[in-house]
Amino acid sequence: MSKIILTGDRPTGRLHIGHYVGSLKRRVELMNKGDYDKFYIEIADAQALTDNYDNPAKIRENVLEVAIDYLSCGIDPSKVTIFIQSGIPALCELTFYYMNLVSLSRLERNPTVKSEIKMRKFESIPTGFLTYPISQAADITGFDATIIPVGDDQLPMIEQTREIVRSFNSIYGKTLYEPEAVLPENETCNRLPGIDGKAKMSKSLGNAIYISDTPEVIKEKVMKMYTDPNHINISDPGCVEGNMVFTYLDAFAKDEDFVSFAPEYKNLDEMKEHYKRGGLGDVKIKKFLINVLNREFAPIREKRAYYENHLDDVVEILKRGTDDAIKDSEVVLKKVKAAMGINYFEDDSFVDIYKEKYNKE
Repeated sequence: MSKIILTGDRPTGRLHIGHYVGSLKRRVELMNKGDYDKFYIEIADAQALTDNYDNPAKIRENVLEVAIDYLSCGIDPSKVTIFIQSGIPALCELTFYYMNLVSLSRLERNPTVKSEIKMRKFESIPTGFLTYPISQAADITGFDATIIPVGDDQLPMIEQTREIVRSFNSIYGKTLYEPEAVLPENETCNRLPGIDGKAKMSKSLGNAIYISDTPEVIKEKVMKMYTDPNHINISDPGCVEGNMVFTYLDAFAKDEDFVSFAPEYKNLDEMKEHYKRGGLGDVKIKKFLINVLNREFAPIREKRAYYENHLDDVVEILKRGTDDAIKDSEVVLKKVKAAMGINYFEDDSFVDIYKEKYNKE
């Protein structure tokens, strides 16, 4: 069995640093490791339309934003196929076939779907939004993907794909592969909270730091971050748990950052201990986090500036990747239709069945 990686994002806005630590950084690591046969990254514009159907301009204007974020973070189009979901006809067809394998009640029980529905406060749930786990299953199986880098909030979606694969194989014979989720190695990165500390980082909630944010914007957002409300004076003992500055440092800080920006500490554990016993102010730890984030994202901003000035190159990368993805997905679709017996003109045995039924020559 080939080792095929697939992942992606909805183009509803610029990608934030939660995407970066939760998935993007891991994708680059997997890409550079080279231990795979094929690697696909999808810009899931069709899925984004399920809750933005009345505002398609929002999706259209963010496709390039997401593509540039990918390239800026180090995704190499010579190693990875970056494609636009709506440009792959086979994925819509597979979604339609898989709908027969999933009950409405099962979709309604999906924890990720339930959470997203609650967050969006739908008055009436679009059918497309309710069924996007099926669409995601089509995306994964449409390329015979076996490895899916995700955050832990997406685990129910991967499990639903696995159920669909098992149902399909049980009915039509062994055809599809069950994918495996790959989570970030740093547990904090599974779901980075927003700067307000009240929910996961989200574009729609306005509590995100974006990969493309300038140093000035990062500084402004970090200085507003939620810390410990009881840590009023510098001398007061502080709480590290639930303190967003330390949560972000857990995700981003390296030992060498202390050499550069806080040499009085050897590592993050020492800084945490100082904060807990008192004598370390919130402003100081926030300034340290600002330096850490700018160290991480300075080279990414530099690459972004290049691609922003070479948009024709970005469009060509997307077109080439989408063309390649069309060809690859057609191979899987052909296999699926053969298993289901709906490949009438490639296999005309249905004619022989008719003849036998009516004793025709």
